[in-house]
Amino acid sequence: MKRRDLFKGTLATAALARGVAHAEDDFPGICDTNVNLFHWPFRRLPLDETGKLVAKLRSLGITRAFSGSFEGLFHRDLAAANDRLMEECARFPELVPAVSINPSALGWQRDFAAATSIVRLHPGYHGYGLGHPGFGELLAAAADRKCLVQLVIAIEDARTQPELMRVPGVDLGPLPAAMAESPEAKVQLLNWKARGTLTNALNAISNLSFDTALVDGTDAVATLVQTFGPDRVLFGSHAPFLIPEAALVRVHEAGLDAAPLTAVLRGNADRWLA
Repeated sequence: MKRRDLFKGTLATAALARGVAHAEDDFPGICDTNVNLFHWPFRRLPLDETGKLVAKLRSLGITRAFSGSFEGLFHRDLAAANDRLMEECARFPELVPAVSINPSALGWQRDFAAATSIVRLHPGYHGYGLGHPGFGELLAAAADRKCLVQLVIAIEDARTQPELMRVPGVDLGPLPAAMAESPEAKVQLLNWKARGTLTNALNAISNLSFDTALVDGTDAVATLVQTFGPDRVLFGSHAPFLIPEAALVRVHEAGLDAAPLTAVLRGNADRWLA
């Protein structure tokens, strides 16, 4: 059975088994909120060509993907990197560009002005903490423009990083205070493993959402939904760094009812982007 058929079947089966009304034909397809384009500089990835990546997403029933750029982590000229990202996304209707912003750099406002609806931040790779005043300024600007801010906690496990390119995960300690200054800002954490002592503090931030890419264990997605609510968890695969099937299997194994399942796979992403 194709994965697309498997997960469409999961939705229909959940609806029938639990008495939840759901029309399969009305489901617009899955939204993957955590995708990157172009080449990872330290090794080739199987789906690092956009055409192949989009073909894989289509085969899995993913009809929308919030797409950042690996170039946005490493290139000094973020404007040029973002231009290439937007040009590439324009070739495929599924791809929504998530431009890279470095709020610790001079002139970041110019890069932000070119954004459409999503900005993606990489504090670990750009060398600033969430207590940096530029981060607070960006949150305020994003709130004014109603942009979704995607905050990337990590890209890969520290144990697999090159010896001379060790990038620690982002310290989320300052995040509650920063978001309290801009309560209308919408922020999504990407690649957070849902561990640590900050869970209660993060749960108290109503405009904070989470993706499913790096939560670990067969019950991890169910726990994430139970902890933060079904309206704050958005499907994310971290493709092409990870295979998208793995994230779909974790959602499938969560055993969610039809309503939270459709919310995680699509509805929440549409609402948070709107």
